[in-house]
Amino acid sequence: MALFRRRRSADSTTAVTAFWDAWPEVRAPLATAVESGQPAPAEVADRVTALVKGIHPDLDWEVGRPPERKGGDVEDLDLSPDVDPSALLEQLAALDDPSRLTGGPTHALTLRPGASDDARIMSERWARSAPSDDQWVFQPVRPADHEKLTSVLTWDDHELDLSHVSVSLRVNQSTGKIEVGVYHPDNMFLPDDVRRGVAEHVALLALGEDDVVRWIGAATSLDQPPLDPLPPTSMPSVARQMAELLGGANGWVTLEGAHPLFGAVRILIRHPLTRRDFPALSLYVQVVVPFTAMDAEKRPIEASEAALGDLEARLEGVLGHDGALFAQKTERGERHYHYYLDPESGVLPEFEAQLVDWPEGKVKLRSELDPDWAWFNAFRRQYRRELGS
Repeated sequence: MALFRRRRSADSTTAVTAFWDAWPEVRAPLATAVESGQPAPAEVADRVTALVKGIHPDLDWEVGRPPERKGGDVEDLDLSPDVDPSALLEQLAALDDPSRLTGGPTHALTLRPGASDDARIMSERWARSAPSDDQWVFQPVRPADHEKLTSVLTWDDHELDLSHVSVSLRVNQSTGKIEVGVYHPDNMFLPDDVRRGVAEHVALLALGEDDVVRWIGAATSLDQPPLDPLPPTSMPSVARQMAELLGGANGWVTLEGAHPLFGAVRILIRHPLTRRDFPALSLYVQVVVPFTAMDAEKRPIEASEAALGDLEARLEGVLGHDGALFAQKTERGERHYHYYLDPESGVLPEFEAQLVDWPEGKVKLRSELDPDWAWFNAFRRQYRRELGS
């Protein structure tokens, strides 16, 4: 089993290390800025800006209060038959989160990559290497914050009560994006640049930075109230519906086929998938696992199917947030797994160890750095028609 082991790239770590080396010196004045609601001193702000730009020139930053956690009680759980399973899991996790009782961090330092995927990758590396700090949360991207959608926003000396905002939402079938129209009664009194900025800000508060990049084609200001007005808090559910429309069961698409010589072929592809979904994963790992118990079409059955399922569960447990399966192909008595891992997590040796004692043949493994996901993009391009993209 051949592995290519790599040292961390100096380019990807030096600037991040420099930031965290400087953190003890800028921490206190940034905390004071959060508590007072005033900007950080110019010399501190300039230093933080230089450190952040060193990580990636497209990154910006901000400090403030973290979004309020919604813990709730068991009685508040949505247990309706059509509830989204991922939403229910989030509710259960919130109930178990001790920070809902202890208060959790009271300060947030957030990097802002905007639309740049390269900047988003680096902000993720920054957040993953952050020191433990019970007073601060380090956010690689601005999250949604629905509490602020009911507050007063000051934008270029204009005060707007965002609780009066309503939106129109239209799905653009050709782009797979949502076009958002944002109406506020004061729009008629605002300059065009302020109206545009407020519209984009409302979408950001409703969805968070990553989902704005994933799902929003444009956020524009409206002169008149929408014919079918919606609250901006409805935008996440529309985005989830878009993901379900474009994808398959639980975010996977299954394709079945047959080769005249090799028998049945079964392919699983994670879809839809963007670089925003796994920004830290850039090490491509292919694993080929043979199996012995198979039917006439060379598909796994009985003991081999169970063994493969057990292996997949163990690999997933080892990876956690440090890797993910992107695609799987079963043919000719073999199952091909295509993973991406975080190359700086150190998880690869433990991942490899799960494959060593496979009893049904020799496992093959290869790996290569692939920060642009070139392999996966080429693989799914073969099935563009089936994926509807």
